[in-house]
Amino acid sequence: MTDCIIVGGGLLGMLSARELKKSGFDVLLLEKGELGKESSWAGGGILSPLHPWRYPDEVIELAQTGHRVYPQVAQDLLQESGIDPEYIRSGLLVLSSQEQASASAWAKKWSMNLELLDDAAAVQSVTPGVSAAFKQGIWLPDIGQLRNPKLVKSVRGSLDALGINYLEHTAVDKLILNNEKVTGVVANGKTYHAKQVLIAGGAWSAELLNQCQDVPKIKPVKGQMILFNGPVGLLKQIVLLENRYLIPRKDGRILCGSSIESSGFDKSTSQEVKQELMDSAIEILPELSRLPVEHHWAGLRPGSPDGIPYIGQHAKIEGLYVNAGHFRNGVILGIGSSYNVVADMKRAIN
Repeated sequence: MTDCIIVGGGLLGMLSARELKKSGFDVLLLEKGELGKESSWAGGGILSPLHPWRYPDEVIELAQTGHRVYPQVAQDLLQESGIDPEYIRSGLLVLSSQEQASASAWAKKWSMNLELLDDAAAVQSVTPGVSAAFKQGIWLPDIGQLRNPKLVKSVRGSLDALGINYLEHTAVDKLILNNEKVTGVVANGKTYHAKQVLIAGGAWSAELLNQCQDVPKIKPVKGQMILFNGPVGLLKQIVLLENRYLIPRKDGRILCGSSIESSGFDKSTSQEVKQELMDSAIEILPELSRLPVEHHWAGLRPGSPDGIPYIGQHAKIEGLYVNAGHFRNGVILGIGSSYNVVADMKRAIN
């Protein structure tokens, strides 16, 4: 019997496994596909909720943990794995926002640097090349980013370095429940026993909990994204225009995302959405009209009511925990939510 089985090998599951191992737990991580290859791979890696002033304090507290610890976590992951997750403090420019008062109040409350931009010249001074049509913005210079594919490779390398057991292509069929207590799982027809089980299955988390009462309201929300192959230095800051954003990478590539689609577990892409993303990208940064789109993909976010994740012990089942439902904010909220759920599990064991 192991101390804890984690169901789901995305970023949340891997970060939780890493924290549990460092706390002295014997951990087994089960993933139905390959580690980190679902929404963790597909996302943008912005280290802030989009329009953070729209979120409740509980979400911002998790985000603040991410702001504080990710620079060191990125260094630790590089040292443990040899793979650079590409942490960059690139700053975030929010264009054409009418929420200056809300943003300023948020920044003051949470001690975040913020500058209000009130004309096109000010916007251009922060991000040269942005369309001159934008005459207003909010500049958050301390917001960082991580490059999702590099991040999940780095975290996986950390699991290997720490000796954490994981099984890929191992789908959990059901939980083993006895008298409202979880004692393990059945996966690929084989029984695995554990003192605790943590569900971190992303968009699939609700399905994994369908045996239980009080199933979290988590559902898949598709997001399509595109990648431009550009020269290094064309864009240096993350730029957000309502629900569209541009993210510059170290090698010059620029990611544009993302759509919000309720289409079940369908991960197909469409030419229509690709064109919408291209149009949005060029509206923000006209020079992108000259660059080729190198890649177009889709991922399934774990949607939840108001984007508020489920973190902690299940209300009815002893030993069962959930770390899921982070919607668009899995990276920035992921490290803090992993700390919190692991703290809950440690208290229960002790």
